[in-house]
Amino acid sequence: MARVNYLIAALSLKIVWSLCMSKLCSASDLKNFGSFPAILIFGDSTVDTGNNNFIPTITKANYSPYGKDFSGHIATGRFSNGKLIPDMVASRLGIKELVPPFLDPKLSNDDVKTGVNFASAGSGFDDLTTMISKVIPMMKQVDMFKNYIQRLTESVGVDESKKIIGSALVILSAGTNDFTKNFYDLPVRKLQYNISGYQDFIQERLQNFIKEIYDLGCRNIVVAGLPPIGCLPIQETISFQPPLKRICLEDQNSDSISYNQKLSKLLRNLQSQLHGSTILYADIYTPLIDMVNNPHKYGFEHTNTGCCGTGLAEVAPLCNALTPTCEDSSKYLFWDSVHPTEAAYKFMTELFLKQFL
Repeated sequence: MARVNYLIAALSLKIVWSLCMSKLCSASDLKNFGSFPAILIFGDSTVDTGNNNFIPTITKANYSPYGKDFSGHIATGRFSNGKLIPDMVASRLGIKELVPPFLDPKLSNDDVKTGVNFASAGSGFDDLTTMISKVIPMMKQVDMFKNYIQRLTESVGVDESKKIIGSALVILSAGTNDFTKNFYDLPVRKLQYNISGYQDFIQERLQNFIKEIYDLGCRNIVVAGLPPIGCLPIQETISFQPPLKRICLEDQNSDSISYNQKLSKLLRNLQSQLHGSTILYADIYTPLIDMVNNPHKYGFEHTNTGCCGTGLAEVAPLCNALTPTCEDSSKYLFWDSVHPTEAAYKFMTELFLKQFL
């Protein structure tokens, strides 16, 4: 089941700012982090723009009411009512209006030149995460990236291909599914690890992933941390809270915070090891928890239920054409029981762009 976790170049924006405040990047990094010929996306449902449409899995969003507020009311495979942050960031940075899925058979050479999306809803770093859903694991997305490089090289030549990849903005957003599927909801990994040990296991695989794409030419990489997992409506539902007394699960939020602290340190160390790289940590926890705690600042009236159906458990197949939706999704932080609305994504994008600019 697809889970939240934004990576988001928009995040890069706050990230770049926060990193520089902690002296993790220089003024020249900021200058260079503003012009990209292409955008490349890896991750899960928070950034998947439709790859799951083309694989045999039930984890899809290419049917109503997904895409309700997308141009033409088209369900593109994005797990929201409209655009995702990678689309918004690509547009604002002048790269392209939408980031297409790499598996789309209609993908043009022009799209290839300006970047594509390899993300798969429901994905994660732990192989157990995708075993049942049959979505694309993170390391398999590296194989897709290799195929992309081959096609790009055929289109523009070896030298230009290396230049595009080396200058591209790379966004990586995954990890939430690993914890919700394998540690909290179906605690298989609790038989092997405590929470700290499982965090280390996931981050070791994340580190290997970054090294893989670095070896393939990527240099500008933004890595999203975990959101406040305990505030996802479905996590609140699974905890069997009374409907009128739903609150965030503080233990899961605390785990997200500790994971993010480890991740920030890991990325600093990794950047120092990988010559010529800019690897930025994206703090998505802080803006999301602020939306939960101060909803009226963003125009939200509902933060612990989604717009689709009851908002308690509907996601993927349970949020379908027969499921009623709220009248005004802009008043909801979440579209379904896992994924934010386009309105929430817009706030995040604008916040980070303002801090960046």
